[in-house]
Amino acid sequence: MRDVPTLGNSLAFMLGALVLVVIPGPSVLFIVGRALAHGRRAALLSVAGNGTGVAVLVVAVAFGAGEIAERSVVAYTVLKLAGAAYLIYLGVKTWRSRGDVMAAMTGTGGGAEAAAHRRVFLQGVIVGITNPKAIVLLAAVLPQFTDPAAGSPATQMLVLGLGFVLLAAVCDSVWGLVAGAARTWLATSPARMRRLGGTGGVLMILMGAGLAISGRKD
Repeated sequence: MRDVPTLGNSLAFMLGALVLVVIPGPSVLFIVGRALAHGRRAALLSVAGNGTGVAVLVVAVAFGAGEIAERSVVAYTVLKLAGAAYLIYLGVKTWRSRGDVMAAMTGTGGGAEAAAHRRVFLQGVIVGITNPKAIVLLAAVLPQFTDPAAGSPATQMLVLGLGFVLLAAVCDSVWGLVAGAARTWLATSPARMRRLGGTGGVLMILMGAGLAISGRKD
């Protein structure tokens, strides 16, 4: 036994994961919102943070914690509402600071810029950990693609789950880069950039509100 998922299970899981990833969800809309408000660098930092957060979920699921969130309506709802509230908070904050978008494009440099990058990364981590789509996929679907005859189910879930993280990071990066490029192309006036920054904030607010009222398996 090599403690790795079978080829058939790997291909089936990754195909299903790809279908889920290409459908815009909380992570994609969050990253697009950051790209519109703050540019491609913020989008890619958000992708990295989101991937880190989902990787934490993968480890938790592999060692049994994910089963709690999947089977407990209360635990699942708390995570979902926490993620929704945080997205709304970030959206409101982004909308209120939409006038600073042009300044952000030129950069402040030094320690302030580094601190801002860390903050964006950590925000992405929180969004990744509280992403209901990822929780459902990893807690309810992932265990079905393990084969006891192939070795440790925990190790198999780690391999498949981290493969999902990489796949999602690639797709999310494309979304972020496209949105960032559109933002750069539209950056012809402070007024337009102010409206664009506000759009990113509104997008996150709407996403958070939609997440809060979504059903059990959304």
